[in-house]
Amino acid sequence: MRSTTSKLTFAAALAAFALGVTAPAFAQDASAPAATEAAPAASAPLTKEQKAQQHKEQKAQQKAQHKAERKAARAKNNAELKKLEDAGYKPANNDPNYPQNIQDAQKKAAAAAGASQ
Repeated sequence: MRSTTSKLTFAAALAAFALGVTAPAFAQDASAPAATEAAPAASAPLTKEQKAQQHKEQKAQQKAQHKAERKAARAKNNAELKKLEDAGYKPANNDPNYPQNIQDAQKKAAAAAGASQ
């Protein structure tokens, strides 16, 4: 009795496994093969050369983006410095009243910006 039960359990497990393996193959519709034929390169693994080229392109793109960010930040800083210089601040002076001078220039620049708006 025990061997019959174990044989039936084994047969049921084997049938469930076989059904689980073959069921996805029958689940495909007619449009699925056309979709896989249209993009065979997407599913193919990349070669070392392709991976290296892709990595090189990503690094170049990151470098260009970082350079553009630095350039924009520099332009913003230069524009702010120009506004302060127009308001009377002189960065080349070795003035003991340094904090007060730049604060006065900031107030003048803010007042001029508020008046122009």
